[in-house]
Amino acid sequence: MPWVPCKLRDAEVWARADERGELVTDASGRVEVVYKAQPGAKVYRAGARNLLRQSGAAVDFEAGEPAPERPAKPARGGAASASAGAGAIPEGAIAVWTDGACTGNPGPCGIGVVVVEDGERREASEYLGEGTNNIAELVAIERGLELVRDRQRCVLVHSDSSYALGLLGKNWKAKANAELVARLRKLAGEFADVRWIKVKGHAGVPENERCDQLARDAITNRGRR
Repeated sequence: MPWVPCKLRDAEVWARADERGELVTDASGRVEVVYKAQPGAKVYRAGARNLLRQSGAAVDFEAGEPAPERPAKPARGGAASASAGAGAIPEGAIAVWTDGACTGNPGPCGIGVVVVEDGERREASEYLGEGTNNIAELVAIERGLELVRDRQRCVLVHSDSSYALGLLGKNWKAKANAELVARLRKLAGEFADVRWIKVKGHAGVPENERCDQLARDAITNRGRR
């Protein structure tokens, strides 16, 4: 498998990539990395957002067994986890993918949502009218949570918005959109276990790309489904 040179904070690592040299992310937005470019090297996982691609050709080798998972850090703010992909993902977790789009900022905006629950896939697309990209990102998450049927199970909310995830997962102070943020925090508090997962936008992550398309279709068609 190909591995490409990257910087992980202050460390030089090699990250798993596809044939085009693009980083391969898992469902929680993490990438397999090794510290030595050699067969049998121990495999770790790092958030894609923490990896900086370095110049240099890809190297092909077979790495070894994954390193053990590190214990999850306690979540802040009740049931919502502040760290992306913290801890082992419980069996039967519900996946929520969301994205907002805006033509101009502010401008016409829309949202796209994909929910995968018990093997069933549901999609939502909605035109919001005039607004900002940040509003669209937050409303997309709100709609995604509203579509979840079982609020007692672990819910993985995937978004490419650092703004939205900072407000909801890290308790950033809402300097704007305070009413919407308060409403979303209240909604998230109704779930037993919500985990906020940052994904890289426009990076070929299938469900993230689908949400983006649904959001843009909503703007184009001025509709909802």
